[in-house]
Amino acid sequence: MSDNTLTALDPLAAQPDDVLGLPESELDGLIISATQVDGQWVILSRYSDDIWHLDGFTSNVPVSQRLLNFDTVPLEFRKVMKAMFYRYLRRGRRGAGRPKGSILQTRFCGARLFLRHLEALKLDHLGAATPMVCATYVAACKAHLQSRRSKGKPLSQSGLQGRFSAVETLYELSQYTDDPMRHHPWLETSAKAMAGLTGSGAPHKQGGKTPLIPDDAFCILFERAYQQVERGHQLVDLRDKLVALMAPRKGLSGFDISRAKNRHLDALGWKGGLRAFNKELTNLRTACYIVLASTSGCRNHELANVQSGACHRTQDDESIVYHWMRSRSDKTDAGIHDWMIPKAAVRALRLMERWVLPYQTMIAVEIVRRRRTNPHDPQIIEAHKHRHALFLGVAMGGNQVRTLSNDTWNVYFKAFAKDCGLSWDLASHQFRRKFANYAAHSRFGDLRYLKEHYAHWSLDMTLGYAMDDSWGQHLDLELYADIQAELEDIKLGVVDNWLGDDHLAGGYGNALKQWQREPQNLLIFKDHASMLNSIAESTAIRSNGHAWCTADNDGCVGNTLERTRCGNCNHAVIGRGHAPIYQRLYDDLKGLLHCPDIGEGGRQRVERDLNRCRHVLAQLGMDPETLIA
Repeated sequence: MSDNTLTALDPLAAQPDDVLGLPESELDGLIISATQVDGQWVILSRYSDDIWHLDGFTSNVPVSQRLLNFDTVPLEFRKVMKAMFYRYLRRGRRGAGRPKGSILQTRFCGARLFLRHLEALKLDHLGAATPMVCATYVAACKAHLQSRRSKGKPLSQSGLQGRFSAVETLYELSQYTDDPMRHHPWLETSAKAMAGLTGSGAPHKQGGKTPLIPDDAFCILFERAYQQVERGHQLVDLRDKLVALMAPRKGLSGFDISRAKNRHLDALGWKGGLRAFNKELTNLRTACYIVLASTSGCRNHELANVQSGACHRTQDDESIVYHWMRSRSDKTDAGIHDWMIPKAAVRALRLMERWVLPYQTMIAVEIVRRRRTNPHDPQIIEAHKHRHALFLGVAMGGNQVRTLSNDTWNVYFKAFAKDCGLSWDLASHQFRRKFANYAAHSRFGDLRYLKEHYAHWSLDMTLGYAMDDSWGQHLDLELYADIQAELEDIKLGVVDNWLGDDHLAGGYGNALKQWQREPQNLLIFKDHASMLNSIAESTAIRSNGHAWCTADNDGCVGNTLERTRCGNCNHAVIGRGHAPIYQRLYDDLKGLLHCPDIGEGGRQRVERDLNRCRHVLAQLGMDPETLIA
């Protein structure tokens, strides 16, 4: 039997939680990671290895980021570093579970930076890392200017917290080694506090860090993406024909294959050559991702986990059809989730199921080849993880197909945005916030885009609709929290505009301005932000398109049939942004006033609505002399 195979049910279960006091001879036998291949345990890494290969990462993380490379740690600290991270992998930190995924890489990189700082100070053991030494590291981090993405800029607050948290991790873990840090790195404070992320700097008081894609840029992106999806089957048809035509020519050289493909593409009606054709196929994959991410609210790793056959439909008692997409979320071990999607996303899913077939076939061939060579090859398990995924691509080297990483996607997104003529720095995590923002606007009554779909995402909807035994039972409730946060931001922005210098119309708008003119009303709040929060939280606010309605229900005909009623309604707030609507109504009504066939009743109604519009426009600051009918 190979030295890398085991018969134990779980080779890691009986191992100690730390290496303190263990002789060197026992250290080398400790197993860091193992996996099962056809029921046989196969060792991935041992304690003695300089590189530890780990599991617990999402499928969109490349292999190069799933390891701990101790060769990059200063030589004098490698032994203690291994001891600390063995303990970290086995038990985690106090009050927290065992780490996995990106947190391991983050802590390892942060710890390595601190150890390099000690090395630069000619210190060769952790016990020498006194609070004074740690203070010099804090000062160095705050003075550090970045050299890559944010060249010339200091570290962000979250970047500082990450570095300082790594030092706190080292302090705790070193207590289980032969070289403990003797004192806490910074007494009576914390990594978060030193990074400025407490008090007024706390993340929840600073708003979301993810930038919101502007509406005009997003509409261009989505329109371009959906146009490509709509004609995508024609492109895939062309690819499949090209593959069939080239099948008898497998023995040709690379040059001859390219020349033959160009000739066939030209014969099939494609203009632009093979390079342009391949780029269009790649862009089609990006377009499908953009449509799915924009209309589902999924994170990057959740879309990476989408597999063939992920789409399903249900129907409620009123024959309304709901489409669902199933995937796995690895955020806090959430597991299987179902996301409601519109027909546009269903089209993108169906297209990707065709697009990805050649890549899925390549993985199937790889699995067969690996089994033939070594039936216990751990890469068989790795390949199976990607076997049925939709968003696949050829990895570096050109001979292995895997799920695209988040970093790779961001390169494609930036190229796609550039091709659309946009300068926006597009990234994968921005789509989830844009979805939440649009869903919040839908809840607000401001149905700007895909309104039927977003209307279903109303936060007070009944969660049990259209469910069967297996679908729709695992909703992404975190997405509802994100939508609620966007809703609160929108309400704050609306109230902030109300309390600005512009005129307001409508009964509630007039009352609000009157209330604002009384100084004693403003003194009950400690600051402007508190006033905004109080009004936003206590007021029901939604847009009906021509006014802000603050009524507790939407049964008023002013929201639908008789829009001019809002001008005198005690629940309405009308701002300068609504003025063009009332101006257009006013102009149209003036034209109706002199129609001979509307009758006396019709004429009286037109005059009534003209006066309402005139009143609103006058309250908004327009010259009454220009409003005479």
